[in-house]
Amino acid sequence: MTSKKNEKYQQILQGALKVFAEHGYHRSQVSKIAKAAGVADGTIYLYFKRKEDILIRLFQEKLGELVGKFHDSVEGITDPVEALRTVCRIHYTELESNPELAYVTQIELRQSDLELRKEIGGALKPYIVLIENILKQGIEEKRFRQDLNVKLVRNLIFGSMDEAVTSWLISGHRYRLVDQVDDTLSFFLHGISSQE
Repeated sequence: MTSKKNEKYQQILQGALKVFAEHGYHRSQVSKIAKAAGVADGTIYLYFKRKEDILIRLFQEKLGELVGKFHDSVEGITDPVEALRTVCRIHYTELESNPELAYVTQIELRQSDLELRKEIGGALKPYIVLIENILKQGIEEKRFRQDLNVKLVRNLIFGSMDEAVTSWLISGHRYRLVDQVDDTLSFFLHGISSQE
């Protein structure tokens, strides 16, 4: 994409994020997205065939950026406990600093149809694999229990953080999400730490 085309594309995604967060995906017309993005209605269709494609690309782009931050941040960390803490901190910090993204990922995704959720789910896979690899490292180093069901536990860890963000949104942001990192981590560690 040329830089001007890329700029319009990013404007459309940002406009869509704002509109989806404010009106909900199903009540968001393409015309509202175009207005929020500062482009003509027809311009949207130069980049996306349908509204569903905007939502899919929005998730792929934003989650891709987030997964990149996770990987970059844990790359040099050799302690699996510290790596889990870092993942949890970034998860909470990034979504707390962008409530519109948090709303769309936590609320709107759950109201989408199954096929749409499957397409978007692919963007989450690298994040789930990262958590799985941290768990495997902890098992190898005998920091975590040897009998862990890694695939189940990775989903439980992701699901707990996911639910914490949803509860924070529902509460109307009445507390700092990032302040929940230590309690979340101690909950994980209580269940997975080796007793040796």
